[in-house]
Amino acid sequence: MVTELRFSTTPPTAAKCDAFVVCGRKARLAADDVIARLPEAVRPAWSAMLESLHPGDAFSATTTWYGEPARPLTVVALSDKASRHMSPGRPDALADGLRGRDARGRTAVIIALDAADHAFAAGCAVARALPAWSDRGKRQVTAPRKVRVGFLAPDGPVKDMARIEEAAAAIRMVGELVDQPASVLHTTAFVARAVAVAEEVGASCTVITGEELEQRGFGGIAAVGRAATHPPALVHLSWAPDGAPEGRVAWVGKGIVYDTGGLSLKGKNDMPGMKGDMAGAAAVLAAFRAAARLGWNRRVDAILCLAENSVGPDAIRPDDILHMYSGRTVEVNNTDAEGRLVLADGVAYAVRQLSPEVIVDMATLTGAQLLATGKRHAGIVCNDEALEQRAIVAGRAAGDLVHALPYAPELFRDEFKSKVADMKNSVKDRMNAQSSCAAQFIAEHLVGYTRPWLHVDIAGPAEARERGTGYGVALLLELFAPEGVG
Repeated sequence: MVTELRFSTTPPTAAKCDAFVVCGRKARLAADDVIARLPEAVRPAWSAMLESLHPGDAFSATTTWYGEPARPLTVVALSDKASRHMSPGRPDALADGLRGRDARGRTAVIIALDAADHAFAAGCAVARALPAWSDRGKRQVTAPRKVRVGFLAPDGPVKDMARIEEAAAAIRMVGELVDQPASVLHTTAFVARAVAVAEEVGASCTVITGEELEQRGFGGIAAVGRAATHPPALVHLSWAPDGAPEGRVAWVGKGIVYDTGGLSLKGKNDMPGMKGDMAGAAAVLAAFRAAARLGWNRRVDAILCLAENSVGPDAIRPDDILHMYSGRTVEVNNTDAEGRLVLADGVAYAVRQLSPEVIVDMATLTGAQLLATGKRHAGIVCNDEALEQRAIVAGRAAGDLVHALPYAPELFRDEFKSKVADMKNSVKDRMNAQSSCAAQFIAEHLVGYTRPWLHVDIAGPAEARERGTGYGVALLLELFAPEGVG
């Protein structure tokens, strides 16, 4: 069933809805401006409902019924706790509190904010809770569910609703792409989706695919995807509005539409879910679309590195030596460390063809990221302290949390030493900061590039409860919004 999501500066009323949801911290939920929005039949019991809730570290919810015919009203109380590595408005708890709830035909949602500047993160959280794609029940013709969300803030009306709308749409687009299996979202389909985005927003688009990749020196992408039915591709979208400043930012996304591990085959318990190994490219594409639709007055390039890591006669082998776009050679010692190979070509392309002021690569790169920073915080590796700190601040503001990992090339380069090539593609010591090492492999292909570079490993936060979360969109839109936006 399709769910339509819309936001409004005016909180919705209970009169024209089939279900009513009110979210916020308990102190805000008890405020007069919130109570005034409740159905009159619920107001006498409101204090008792709030008293029954004990959100602890996350959230607590309860439901009552009102009206004729009876309709549900759910209150979701968010935790008062927000430590220094969390978003102050706890959008993570908001998304969890809304996720999986039955959104009936017309659902009204009021979010009682502590401050108006929490609205962007809250709106993104709502989008994460409402998946956009499913293959269930398609034979049943049903009317779309309509979810209308309004904000109440004690310090005035929420501004920049267009930004919230576009971010939410982009987050749900990422969730849709991540949730689709490779039988639906293979590389050819992903390329078509990217081309459609470029046409929609008026951006330029270059597609390099199949044998042309190898001919033009993209040895990493070509090798990883050559055993699959659908060919690998590098897609470059460029947004360069008239009058924009000269500097440009390049976003590079890992787009492995399915990862079997290749000849270094994953086991039966590790392979399911690998349809989501393209979440980085999905986030880059969707954030690019949102930035263009918002009319950003800055140059943005999105580079999607698309391949399926499959098994077959043409599959990449351990011991193969690849000639990368950076000019470096790589001895393969693990075909299941393929994401860094496609990203290496992607960032090298950005350096050689674009010379951007900033490069960001985003990827579901290492399982070790979950061990290092968990399921909520992406792990970042950055060669520039100012950019690293800006990313941390932007993550807290937007709800896409990040935490810094060590950037120490002199400690990690040795992990990739090869006797016959410039480097191997996987570490020799798996106990030595694997996520930082994987990032360093990518950095080795930024040949001649001395400007800021940010690596974002989203292996943990890209999915929750077997669904794509849309992680990465809010971070990119918050971190790189032009002056005066956001």
